[in-house]
Amino acid sequence: MRWIWTLCGAVALGLGLIGAALPLLPTVPFLLLAAFCFARGSQRFHDWLVDHPELGAPIRDWREHGAISRRGKRLAVIGMAASLAIPLLLGSPAYVLLIQVPVLACVAWFVLTRPDGPA
Repeated sequence: MRWIWTLCGAVALGLGLIGAALPLLPTVPFLLLAAFCFARGSQRFHDWLVDHPELGAPIRDWREHGAISRRGKRLAVIGMAASLAIPLLLGSPAYVLLIQVPVLACVAWFVLTRPDGPA
């Protein structure tokens, strides 16, 4: 069973790394999921991920402070605005926007009300 957790962690880590390059794919949620999975599947991979100088910082900030960096907040809001602009520009049906707008507003509220993390 541990290998399934490790495999899920590897997939989540891969998606997080892809998300670092693609603006609409989130990075940190996938890194958090990878840490969660690795904690159940491979302590060695978990420790490597959490201690990594670049990838581990947002995981540690979230665990220790429930924090999202200002840069992360800014990128999240830009991504949400882009994901709202695309259906608007494509002329999607109104029901799409009636679902998308409140969901994105709730997610934006959650992201923006988190602390910025340690100074």
